[in-house]
Amino acid sequence: MKILIAEDDFYSRKLLLAYLAPFGDCDGAANGLETWEAFLDAYDADAPYRLICLDIMMPEMDGQEVLKKIREEEERRQIPRKERAVIIMVTALDEMKVIMSSYHDLCDGYLMKPIDHATLVRQLKECGVI
Repeated sequence: MKILIAEDDFYSRKLLLAYLAPFGDCDGAANGLETWEAFLDAYDADAPYRLICLDIMMPEMDGQEVLKKIREEEERRQIPRKERAVIIMVTALDEMKVIMSSYHDLCDGYLMKPIDHATLVRQLKECGVI
């Protein structure tokens, strides 16, 4: 499985990489713009990401904006729902409005920081990627 970890905090990105490496090939992005460009490059190379872990609070473009752009691009490319990227939002925020807005914008799951390995694995199973 091809995985993109979009996280501006270096240590959080490394932790997610360590947790997710056993499940596939992982790439990292340090801000929303890098995430968006990596997503487009992967589709253009006919090697899309199956899983994207997307931090909500990032520089350049926040995670909710990236999420919206990804879903719009998948729609524009007429990618069937079952073939779209599984997107799990990751954040330290615990505001219900942010959580509900993320789900409303078609993310597949949600994780709170600090990330617990067992919780991450459970979320991956619930999303059907492992």
